[in-house]
Amino acid sequence: MDTLTRQRGDGAPSRGTLDARPDGPAARAHTTVPRQVDRITGVGLPDGRVVDVDIEGGVVVAVTEVGGAGLPDLANPGPAVIDGRGYLALTAPAEPHAHLDKALSWGATRPPGCDLGAAIDAWRAFSVTVDEDEIHERALAAARRLVASGTTAVRTHVDLHDDGDPLRGIRALVRVRDELADQVDLQIAAMVGDEDPADRVRAALEAGADLIGGAPHIAPDSIAETHRLIDLAEELGVGVDLHVDEFLDGDHAMLTTFTDRVASWEPGRIRTAGHCCRIGAMDALGQASAAEALCEAGVGVVTLPITNLYLQGRAECTSTPRGLPPVQGLLDGGVTVGAGADNVRDPFNPVGRSDAVETAMLLVVAAHLDMDTAWHLVTDGARDVMGLPPAGPVPGHRADLLLVRAGGLDDVIADAPVDRIVLRAGRVVSATASVVVDPFLTQAHSPDLQEAP
Repeated sequence: MDTLTRQRGDGAPSRGTLDARPDGPAARAHTTVPRQVDRITGVGLPDGRVVDVDIEGGVVVAVTEVGGAGLPDLANPGPAVIDGRGYLALTAPAEPHAHLDKALSWGATRPPGCDLGAAIDAWRAFSVTVDEDEIHERALAAARRLVASGTTAVRTHVDLHDDGDPLRGIRALVRVRDELADQVDLQIAAMVGDEDPADRVRAALEAGADLIGGAPHIAPDSIAETHRLIDLAEELGVGVDLHVDEFLDGDHAMLTTFTDRVASWEPGRIRTAGHCCRIGAMDALGQASAAEALCEAGVGVVTLPITNLYLQGRAECTSTPRGLPPVQGLLDGGVTVGAGADNVRDPFNPVGRSDAVETAMLLVVAAHLDMDTAWHLVTDGARDVMGLPPAGPVPGHRADLLLVRAGGLDDVIADAPVDRIVLRAGRVVSATASVVVDPFLTQAHSPDLQEAP
């Protein structure tokens, strides 16, 4: 059995095997987490069942309900068996909209304002100072944080640059994709600006980008830029993932242009609309019309609560809008919807844990979703938007699993437990465990701590 890389609190790896027990060392015999997993025994499911999960070739082949507490044979558990007692087995999250090239740059940028325009200006000023290695270092750290929290698939948007090497961000993320190829599926969308020539876009795809991205809503002519990006995608035979109407008032013609253009695309070709904040500010009739257009065109929507809650609505001091699309209404209208974090600790969002559990919690609070639906958006919904095969503890699904020490999904979303084991295609790629420290152990060494009378 390979030695497992265990994640420290700062996201850096430390070597050693990791105890997977949900109880203490006095309660049960010692077990360790293997790299390749054939079976998970006695693990809970969100519906309350306790099951054994069998895995073969990276795919779940059987989920068998067990009696009692699902007791494994601890005397001879086998080299590739996880004792899952006390853990909940969930579909591993996917992050459908990240900006890994920008991540973890807040300390170096600190924009003077807190709205979208100020964030864009701050990033542009900072981006001219960075090279490929600097982008790579931050992006790699951010990707590792995502994996440690349970994410096994990421789509990241990556800027094309006007100065120096315009593809330095793309090359940096291709390096990250190669380095973490056995831990996470990484899709790269080239973030095309309105001043990026077509040859630069072609070069980005040749360098390793998978999709064409962009933010036509901030271009001088958003409709013309939408057409240009879709023309390029059709010419080059790739999908598109566009930032759509990331504002709360004004014309929303970009969305209509987008859906009209891609409605005739073949099924399975990726067409994604990120943000879609403007839909949330429409009246009920406008929202229903937008949902119908998105559904008929097969466009997947990605809502990004933490970043849009931070950026949007700052001009409104009364009844401040939330900056989110009407998520439940889109789902009711048949639209495929996923959810992500967008930016993490950069000029567009100074906070964030790189944790899909955080996104799910915000969907419950700000989008008024129930917990099952919120979790669907960061797992199955996100994978659908990304064009990935189904995953989770279901026979026939890919064994991308997140085991969390919790009694139910409500505990996971409310508490964000640290104790997690992450499997990608049946292979453990990360495991974290909490350490409980008794503060009174330091009492004898601290004169400031006095025993209560």
